Amino acid sequence: MIAPLERDELAPWLRLQLTAGIGNATARKLMTAFGLPVQVFAQDLEALRQVVNPAQALALLQLPEGFADALQTTWDWLRAAPLQRRVLTLADAGYPAALLNTEDPPLLLYAMGHSAAWLPGALDALRCVAIVGSRNPTPQGAQNAHAFGYALAQSGVTVVSGMALGVDGAAHQGALKGATQSPLGRGDGAEGVQIATIAVVGTGLDRVYPRQHRSLAQQIATQGLLLSEYPLGTPPLAANFPQRNRIISALSLGTLVVEAALQSGSLITARFALEQGKDVFAIPGSIHSTQSRGCHALIKQGAKLVESAQDVLEEIAAFTPRPMTDCPSPEPALRDEVTHLPEEQRSLVEALGYDPCGLDALQARTGLDTARLQAELMGLELQGWVLRLPGGLFQRQARV
Repeated sequence: MIAPLERDELAPWLRLQLTAGIGNATARKLMTAFGLPVQVFAQDLEALRQVVNPAQALALLQLPEGFADALQTTWDWLRAAPLQRRVLTLADAGYPAALLNTEDPPLLLYAMGHSAAWLPGALDALRCVAIVGSRNPTPQGAQNAHAFGYALAQSGVTVVSGMALGVDGAAHQGALKGATQSPLGRGDGAEGVQIATIAVVGTGLDRVYPRQHRSLAQQIATQGLLLSEYPLGTPPLAANFPQRNRIISALSLGTLVVEAALQSGSLITARFALEQGKDVFAIPGSIHSTQSRGCHALIKQGAKLVESAQDVLEEIAAFTPRPMTDCPSPEPALRDEVTHLPEEQRSLVEALGYDPCGLDALQARTGLDTARLQAELMGLELQGWVLRLPGGLFQRQARV
């Protein structure tokens, strides 16, 4: 079991993190020169100025503003029940090796979640895949994220994402559901307990952002793991979210982009993955959808086009020595279901296709009058075959 830090062990690490002007890189530079944080703070001004600039050296000789309150708050948070919490330092044996070996590992990792995460080697034993994408996905994109999260978790893979609205949230929810229905039971990871999903957030762990995900955060903390590099009390600052993406990609064997516009933050995660030598996967979409253009750009640049979770599992198999449960492609089941629809509904679904389509175009394709067409579309929508989109458009929904 990874033992929690004692208060006197926590204090110098937290002080180093909170010292103005000292980021991760400077902190590592100081520890390379002097040792652990407690030894850094034992140095005099002259010694410190040999390693950092004068302003940083002076800052290191003073307690950060509000440090005593921050230490007490963190200590109280660590001891709070019922969820298990840890602050992992760069010197901890339980610090994830996948993150430690990156160019910019966080000085501290605040963690809250399933007790299995604190078993020796648990975090390093996980087989993780990141699922990221738009905060405003199409209905099909949200469904794809949920379906891939579900299927990967069923196969014993831990799904990593950022708990944002849209694709992130859908992927976490799918993973939570898939892990409970996994043929592996509750088994994977250390000593046979699966960590369903990991959420890497851009705030302190005493805050939930967005607020709509309070319930989801509680579920993740129960079945998975919440991680943050930011001190407690850190608000949702815009600059923090692109930075946390390097942690998402570093923890994962590969990153799957479900839907993304060309300026999406998901492409930042994909870039980090490439820089870290990880696989990038992308789901193609309609050429008419702005939410597909980021994925298409990634595929043009060499990302692996995937159509099912099995495509991802096959790619990461080389990195996962333990057997994984195969995940059958949903496409055969899709074709079988269509054949059982009444002929007129089946013809309408096939005529609709997967690109958004208006009533006029559907009438031209099917020959149905307006009243009949609207009635059939309503029936198919209620059955989950058709999505109604803004602007009077309709789209066939893939049954994954």
